[in-house]
Amino acid sequence: MRTRNYNQNCPIARGLDVLGERWTLLILRELVGGPRRYGDLRAELPGIATNLLAERLKELQDDGLVDRADLPAPIGRTVYTLSDAGWQRVLPILQSIAWFGLDRLDPIDAGPVSPLNGFLAGILLAFNSASAAGVDMTCRVEIDGRRFEFAITQCRLAGARREPSVTVTASAADLVTARFGSTDAKRKTARRRIKFDGDQRDVDAVRTVFSLH
Repeated sequence: MRTRNYNQNCPIARGLDVLGERWTLLILRELVGGPRRYGDLRAELPGIATNLLAERLKELQDDGLVDRADLPAPIGRTVYTLSDAGWQRVLPILQSIAWFGLDRLDPIDAGPVSPLNGFLAGILLAFNSASAAGVDMTCRVEIDGRRFEFAITQCRLAGARREPSVTVTASAADLVTARFGSTDAKRKTARRRIKFDGDQRDVDAVRTVFSLH
C-alpha cells in the first residue's frame, strides 16, 4: 500500500493516488513504445534516481498497469511492458495530457525533435479509432534509430503481439511536420518522406488509421 494518498473517496483522487506521483506518467509514456529494459528507462528519464525508478515500477506492477518478464537465454534480460489494462486505461490519459501540452512545446525549428516526440505527435495523437474497425495487426515504427512497436486491435492500440505487418520509417521532424507543419505544402512534403513497408492493403490501413495519406 502507498503511504501517500489523498484519502478522498473520489474517482479523480483515487486515480491520482496511482498516477499522480512524480515520474509515474513518464514511465508509462516510455512503455507505450514497447518493451523496455530497466537501463532503457533510466537512459530516457534523465534525473530519476535508480531506487525511485525501481519503486515506481513495483507500484505500477502491483496496480496491474505494468508487466515484467524475464526473457530466456541467450537474451536473459528483464523487460517491462505496458499491461493490457495499462493500454486500455492509461493510454487515453496520456493522449489527453499530450494534447494539452502540445501547444506548449518549443517550435520545431528551435532545436532537434526527439524520436519520442515524433512518435507522440505523428503516431499516438493521430490514432483514429473509428478508422480502425476491422484492423488487426502489429506495427513497427522506426524513428531516427529508435524502435516503437504496438498492435492495432478492436479499434484501439495495444501491446505488440506478433511480428509487424507494417514497418514505418521516418525522422521525428518529418512526423511532427506531417501533422503540425505551418503550411499544407510542408505537411505534404513531410508525409512523402515517410516510408512504409508491408502488404499494400496493410499499408493502406495504417495510412488511414493514422491519417498519413
